[in-house]
Amino acid sequence: MKSYTLLIATLTGENTYLESLHFSGIISTIFIGLVVGLRHSTDGDHIVAVSTMARDYKSIFKSIWVGISWGLGHSTPLIILGILILLLKQAVLDFYESVAIFFEFGVALMLIFLGLQVFWKIYRKEFHIHSHEHDGLSHKHLHGSHSHSDTTTKAKNDDPHEERRHGLFPELIPFFRVKSYIIGLIHGLAGSAVVIAAILPTTPNFFSGLVFLFFFALGTMVSMALMTVVMSIPLTMSSKSNTLSTAMISVAGVLSLTLGLVLGSDLTLGTNFTGILWY
Repeated sequence: MKSYTLLIATLTGENTYLESLHFSGIISTIFIGLVVGLRHSTDGDHIVAVSTMARDYKSIFKSIWVGISWGLGHSTPLIILGILILLLKQAVLDFYESVAIFFEFGVALMLIFLGLQVFWKIYRKEFHIHSHEHDGLSHKHLHGSHSHSDTTTKAKNDDPHEERRHGLFPELIPFFRVKSYIIGLIHGLAGSAVVIAAILPTTPNFFSGLVFLFFFALGTMVSMALMTVVMSIPLTMSSKSNTLSTAMISVAGVLSLTLGLVLGSDLTLGTNFTGILWY
């Protein structure tokens, strides 16, 4: 079927086919929305941005909620924009095209900020490893969300090293990560909206468009949650060595800073660095 052929092209990066995407029914709408969402969250700028946050939590399972929070932020503007496109069609598309470059530049600035933030935290020694003892058992954790500079003035109950919950199930308790949500929001306003703008006009009716939006959002959340877990595994495995952990975190910072600079260069100077890089 044509729709599935074009979906395969989308998964391999041939986004030029999106404009001729054809929906043959509700099942294909669900399938296309879900799989395009799964594929879309693996874009280079998405992965690099989230990789700078994968080290904020010492648990692999907690990182799931970092990815889900990003997915929620990413989906918020897309759903709003998508509904407006379904209702107003070309008027919304024309307006978005006129402002899209500013959102893209916002992504470039955000990537630069995230990269610089990584190195600032390294300088402040906010990334470090500590041994803790709980119930007679010793644990080593990578910390990335606090500094030692003021711990002497804090009460024992406020000690950032104190770990109150261990085990698998407590780590899976949902929580909302505001920083991840905001980063996803910025991504959703930028290039991600282009995908929605290209596909939604091809849906046969308003209901099919809503179904596509829902499953696209679901696909991005599931995919980014899995990607965040994958990215957190090396950091967890390297938690016995401050040097190795810092080196791996530095790589994420360099990638974020570099991608932000080249994207900014392409937008302001007309270069084509992102056409060479996987982006």
